[in-house]
Amino acid sequence: MTTGVDEVGISPLRERMRSALAERVGISRRKATMVVLLSGAFTVSFAITLLVVVLDTVARDLDSTVSVVSWSITAPMLVFAVVGPAFGTLGDLLGHKRVFVFGLLGAGIFAGLAALAPNAIMLIVLRTLSAACGSAIGPAGMAFTSRLFEPHERVRPLGVWSFVTAGAPVLGVVAGVPLVSSIGWRVIFLVQAPLCVLGAAVAWWLLRDTERQPSAKFDLAGALTLGSGTALVLLGINRGGAWGWTSPLIIATIAAGAALLFAFVQVERRVAAPMVPPAWFRTRNIAFPVMSQSLANFGYMGAFMIVPQMLQHGAGLSLATVGWLIIARPLTFAIVAPIGANVTMRTGERFAGMFGSMTVFTSMVILSTVRSDTPLWLIAFGLALSGLGLGVASPAMTSLLANAVDDSQLGAASAMQQLVSQMGALLGATVMITVQEATVKQGILPSYANSLVVGASVCVVAGLLASEVRSTVRNRPIA
Repeated sequence: MTTGVDEVGISPLRERMRSALAERVGISRRKATMVVLLSGAFTVSFAITLLVVVLDTVARDLDSTVSVVSWSITAPMLVFAVVGPAFGTLGDLLGHKRVFVFGLLGAGIFAGLAALAPNAIMLIVLRTLSAACGSAIGPAGMAFTSRLFEPHERVRPLGVWSFVTAGAPVLGVVAGVPLVSSIGWRVIFLVQAPLCVLGAAVAWWLLRDTERQPSAKFDLAGALTLGSGTALVLLGINRGGAWGWTSPLIIATIAAGAALLFAFVQVERRVAAPMVPPAWFRTRNIAFPVMSQSLANFGYMGAFMIVPQMLQHGAGLSLATVGWLIIARPLTFAIVAPIGANVTMRTGERFAGMFGSMTVFTSMVILSTVRSDTPLWLIAFGLALSGLGLGVASPAMTSLLANAVDDSQLGAASAMQQLVSQMGALLGATVMITVQEATVKQGILPSYANSLVVGASVCVVAGLLASEVRSTVRNRPIA
């Protein structure tokens, strides 16, 4: 009898102990998985815009010009956006673990080769190939993240994800200044290459593969028309000031790009598995958050590209001072990301999106007033507001998208989000640089102020779009 009673009493206790242990192991593995995913995202993201502050140094070393070498930033950003959806579909077909691992490995190999580039053209090509492989990390990482967390839990991890992917390029600028000054720009890629290879090895060992979707199809026609059309439009905008806006070449370039983008829309309406399903843009919690995030990135990344040059050539600050000031953005982002997730879970994504967009707007306005005698603390404050705004808005808008699609569509949806968001960033960088160059006769600082006003205006539209979403996590309990 005693034995029977003991068994009856102990068996439930053992079961509870096993459940608790399994839960602990599960949480630990979940955290470890997130560390691997975020490390991979950081490793490929921080190098995308790493050369922005030192373009003139790289141009001199490669016997080229700044306008040519700048394509080592623009081309990787473009391919990072366009190729992403292909990897989202490939992850559905083959499993996102394989896509993540081999994307990270390829990014490392081409980064190592970029460190040995003998001229500007080879640097642009190798940097573009590295970014193409690295674009696999976003869709695969988002697919894993969304599978690890329930819909109401996703705001917090997506906040960290947004911090890494948006903050890493800015940290790259900060790290690039002392590295280039003391050792040279090639060491940047010599550091990135082994980190990517090591990350690929750890990911292969740790990650569990996702279920496959044999019916998934890749939209090749959509990718070609979108990539070619966007590249031609950006090239036309970028070169308009130098070649003349009324020159036949510029008119033909922009017209051809617009025609290809129109063809892309028609392709997406007809193909069975479009890169950007038209129906998604008739869904409130997909269309509005994606477009809002894209336009917020317009201002954020446009300012990111021009503010270092403004501070250095317009305000007369040293390269080292500029590097330290710029860190205000990623530092604020790091502090805000987890807090912003909690705020979003209490107030809802709608408020977070509106607040974030208008905070980036305020940042643009403050930075547009910079003069040679502007206090450094005010410049740092303006930059910090930009990090604050995107740190609150980006995870909220990403969470809305993840909650608006089926789990089987998460890879494609995150790739589409990466595509539209990067397009906004590219367009912002190109347009704001063009505005600055077109108005430089008004003076160096006024020309930069003009471009920042354009970015601020776009952020207002981003806030209006965010006001149209419907929150999904408001008033849920915070764990």
